[in-house]
Parts: sequence; C-alpha cells; structure tokens
Amino acid sequence: MRPHAMRAARSSGLRRRRLLLPAPSSLALRSLVLVLLCSTPRCQAVQAENVTVLEGGTAEISCRLQNYDGSIVVIQNPRRQTLFFNGTRALKDDRFQMVLFSPRLVRIELTNVSVSDEGGYFCQLYTDATHHQVATLSVSVPPETPTVEVKQEAVEGGEVELTCVSPRSKPAATLRWIRNGRELPGVVSQQDNMKTFSVSSTIRIPVERKDNGAALSCEALHPALAGQKKIRHYRLDVNFAPTVRIVPPSGILREGDSLSLTCSVSGNPLPRNIQWSKINESLPERAEISGPTFQISRLSQSHNGTYLCQAQNNYGRAADHYTLLVYDNVSVTTAAPHIPATPTLILSPTSAPDPEDPGAVVETHSAVPYAVIGGVLALLVFTVICALIVTIWCSVRQKGSYLTHEASGLDEHGEVQEAFLNGNDASQGKKEYLL
Repeated sequence: MRPHAMRAARSSGLRRRRLLLPAPSSLALRSLVLVLLCSTPRCQAVQAENVTVLEGGTAEISCRLQNYDGSIVVIQNPRRQTLFFNGTRALKDDRFQMVLFSPRLVRIELTNVSVSDEGGYFCQLYTDATHHQVATLSVSVPPETPTVEVKQEAVEGGEVELTCVSPRSKPAATLRWIRNGRELPGVVSQQDNMKTFSVSSTIRIPVERKDNGAALSCEALHPALAGQKKIRHYRLDVNFAPTVRIVPPSGILREGDSLSLTCSVSGNPLPRNIQWSKINESLPERAEISGPTFQISRLSQSHNGTYLCQAQNNYGRAADHYTLLVYDNVSVTTAAPHIPATPTLILSPTSAPDPEDPGAVVETHSAVPYAVIGGVLALLVFTVICALIVTIWCSVRQKGSYLTHEASGLDEHGEVQEAFLNGNDASQGKKEYLL
C-alpha cells in the first residue's frame, strides 16, 4: 500500500493489528492459536504458533493468512520494534531473516536465540478493522555439567562439606547427590538471575581414612535434556597422618653378608622424605640409602644396634624401629662325622608391627643352634657308653684271672697233703708248694 493510503487508513481509525507467534523449530514445543478477525467468509484471519526453543537454537515465527487481500503485514518484536514491513527488513539485526512472504504464509527465522529474545511477537494485518494477536517465544536453558565445591579440606575423623552448583538453567535444574547407588539428602538453595536460575545442593558427611578416594557424583536433571543427565563425578580426598612399617629381611645372615631393610610408608599427603637413623649412634660408613630402602654390605658386629625409619606430613609423624644383632662365625670339629658350622646370624621378628601403633619396635633374637647342641650331646652320650663298656669288660676279665690262680693253688696244696700222709722220702726230690 502506498503512503497516502496508509495515512487514510490511520485517519479513518481502521487499523488492524495481528500478532503472529513464531513457528518452532524441530526442538520447539508448539501450541496452536487460531485468531479469527471477523465472522464473514471474506474476512481475513491469521493463524499463529507459540514457540519454545533451546538457547542457541533457531526459532521460526510464522503467520498463516486466510483470505489475504494484499493488506500491509507488519511483524514486531517484544519491544514493539518493527522487524519487517511486508517483506522489507526494518530492523538491522542480521539474526532475523525473512524466509517466506506469500498470500498464505509469512515466515521469519531467528538464529542463535537467547533468553533476551523471549516475549510476545506481533503479527499485524492492516485492514478495514483493527485486530492484533500476540504469540510468545519461550527460551529453555539446559544446565551445563555441575561443579563441586569443597568448603574446607577433609581430615580423618572430621566432616567434609560438599556443594554441587548448577549456575544457570531455565527452568531451574534439579540436583541429586549419589554415593554407591544411593541418593544422599542435601540442602537445596535457588537464586533467580533475572530470566535464569542458579541452583546448589550441599551435603555434610563424616570421613575416615578408609573414605579416601571414595566416589560420589552430582546429577543435574532438566526437562530440556530429554531424560538425559549432566553428571559431575567427585572423589573424596581425605587427609591423614602417615604410618610407617619396616619390612625385615628373611633367612639367615652371616658376617660378610648384606642387610636390606624397606620402610613402607602410607599417608595423605604421602610423605616425600623418609629419614633413616641409628639410635645413639651414627649410621655405618657402608650404609646406603635410596628412598625407602636401607642397605649395609659386609655385615659385622660393629653394625649391631637399633635402626629407625621416620616419616611425617602436615597431619602427623610416625616411626618404626628394627634391632640388628650379628654373631661371630662358629664351627665345631670332632672325630664324629662332620657337623655344619653354627650359623652366625639370624634375624626373625618376634612380632609384626602393630598397625594401630606406627612406632612399634620390630624386635629380633638369635636362634639357638639346636642341631649343633644335639650333635654334641649325642657325641658325649656315645663316649660315656663306650667308657662304661670298656670298664665293665676289664672288670669281668680281671675277676676270671683271679679265680684261675686260686684253683691252681688248691691243686698244689692237695699234692702236699698227699705226700705228707704217704710218708714220701725227702730223697725223692725237693718240691716247693705254694699254699
């Protein structure tokens, strides 16, 4: 219509306004509004659509015309600024584009939609009568992955306060804390930031050493996510004092052998420095330290003593002791079969360190050479038995000889008596008789 025709229409007061709601994109939720401008068959009508679109998406605003006679069509934004006059752009905003202008359909497109674009869009048709209709563009803002904030460090035996935050959503997101598949109740707060909402959920839980590394998650739910969730995973970081345990060597050690001790340390944060020392003495010259490992080559009795391993962090200090006892090399030689030499050194902890007492002392003792003692005792018993056998044998032999001489004397004594009784002459010869 020409300018003079518009002035005539305005002067006659016959101005008609119609509002056409933007047509939603594939992501938009549509509600259909039909506006009839009059009841006669030749009267013009406008069909408008309400639009809901995700922030950053594209919205289509459509005006469907019925019985259009070429009247002027004007589309305005919520601030009543004219976007298009018929098919001509009136507002310099490149995000708005005229997609289609026909006797049946007028469609514009808005790209990169933001919450500031929300509101009523007017589709106006200037005819003999004045009518208007408003269509509403709604923008939905899905939440981003929430963040987890820790108020203070978690320390063994205390409590930790965790806050899950979804800084921006529309409508407000729903937050849930999950641990081991179970929901933890939290204190929820919500803040209105003009057209968007900030939501937070806070929980307080007691923590022990065993909770270090435990997994939790915060879930954000929202209608715009279509059943999906935005999840933030979090692992508890529980600080605790260190524990120290010396791992002793196994087997038998002799003079000249090497000793190796390992200091096993735990704690959060893990102690960086491990200190080795010898109680009341300095460390041997041949001692070598490599982190948690302590070594001495060519052991001797001068290395006897108690060795100490210590570690500390910001939450405590712990230590463990190990007592070393070295013996001389000893060998035993006898007429009996060869008996192995006595072991010079054995280190066997009498008790394992108590995990509840990080400073427990690892005691050692020398094992009794039972095999050697048994061999010596067997030799002594054998010698005693042999001596008894020889003594008994000699005693029996001596007694038999005495009886033999005694019998011989009796025989000679009988001959003397017989000679005396028979009156034998002395001239027959002299005989000596042993009585």
